[in-house]
Amino acid sequence: MFPRLKSDIQAVFDRDPAARSKLEVIFCYPGLHAVWFHRVAHWFWKHECWFLGRFTSHLGRFFTGIEIHPGATIGQGFFIDHGMGVVIGETAEIGNNVTLYHGVTLGGVSWEKTKRHPTVDDNVVIGSGAKVLGPFTVGRDSKIGSNSVVVKEVPPNSTVVGIPGRVVMSTDAPQHRVDLEHGRMPDPEAKAISCLFDQIRELERKYNTLAAEHEELKKKISG
Repeated sequence: MFPRLKSDIQAVFDRDPAARSKLEVIFCYPGLHAVWFHRVAHWFWKHECWFLGRFTSHLGRFFTGIEIHPGATIGQGFFIDHGMGVVIGETAEIGNNVTLYHGVTLGGVSWEKTKRHPTVDDNVVIGSGAKVLGPFTVGRDSKIGSNSVVVKEVPPNSTVVGIPGRVVMSTDAPQHRVDLEHGRMPDPEAKAISCLFDQIRELERKYNTLAAEHEELKKKISG
């Protein structure tokens, strides 16, 4: 139990440069409190104490503004930054070292009593206001941009933006990890715009080449 608590506290220090002391983190971070409420609620849920699990989860929602169903599975190093309005559904599965920002929803699109919430693999970062809806997998080391709505599978090492979410960047190797300590936040929108500019420059180059060939052809015909 204590190693898990220490891991949760360390996750805050690793990903929030505003954290200054363990005392501050323990008493003033609702995202951490929500995770701890969930650890207890999930223990009750696994031992079929359904009411105690839901009631503990409800207390966590009341005190933190973060709603995590006791049936959700969460790995180590999970970090919710700011956190208000985060919703995580019953069959959601979250891997290790995942980061969620405020207003994120890991929701379902079905009322059937089956797997209906997403699986989020290790090292994923989901930006504020993003909605990930359905029983698919968000691949490890991926990033989802703020306010995106993702309704289908996300390959590993991808960056997803938009409504509906679309992959604007994908690599075979893991992307650089988010470095909040030095202010380098992922900016998938900027990457998407950069890709568009690259395409425009390529089209301009092709146009200039065709225009030059057309002028040469006109000179030959007229000459």
